[in-house]
Amino acid sequence: MPVTLKITECFFDSDKVQRAVDRATRRVLSKAGAYIRTRAKSSIRKRKKVSPAGKPPHSHRGDLRRLIFFAYDPAMRSVIVGPVRFKHGGAAALEHGGQAVIEAGGRRGTGRRRRVYIRRRPFMGPAMEKELPNFPQLWHNSVR
Repeated sequence: MPVTLKITECFFDSDKVQRAVDRATRRVLSKAGAYIRTRAKSSIRKRKKVSPAGKPPHSHRGDLRRLIFFAYDPAMRSVIVGPVRFKHGGAAALEHGGQAVIEAGGRRGTGRRRRVYIRRRPFMGPAMEKELPNFPQLWHNSVR
C-alpha cells in the first residue's frame, strides 16, 4: 500500500495561526478589561461624604460604579475600560482633576449650573496598576 502525503500538510498554515492568535488576544484582553473594571468598581464606595483627594471617589447615588464598562476594539486590538461619559465631564475630572459643571439645587434639571474645580480622585489608573502583575498569567497557554 503506497503512502500518500499532501504537500500542504508539511507547511506552516499562517492564516490558521493568525486566527488562533486573534481569538486568544480577544479573549485575554476581554478578561483583563473585566478584571480592571471589577477592581475599579470595588474601589468606589457608596458614601454621603466627599472622599479625600488622591483616593478613589465616593459614589453618592451609585451612578459611577454602575456605569463603568469595558469593550474590546478589534481594529486597534486593545481593550477600553472606563465610565461612560457623563454629560458635564465629571468622571474625567475625578480621574485627573479639573473643572466640571455641576447642577445644584432641587430636582434634577431645575437647579442652577455652576463650574467647580474637582481635586484628583483617581480610580481607573490605580485599578489597572493593581491588575497589571496578573496580565502575564492570562497570556500563558492562551493560543491553542
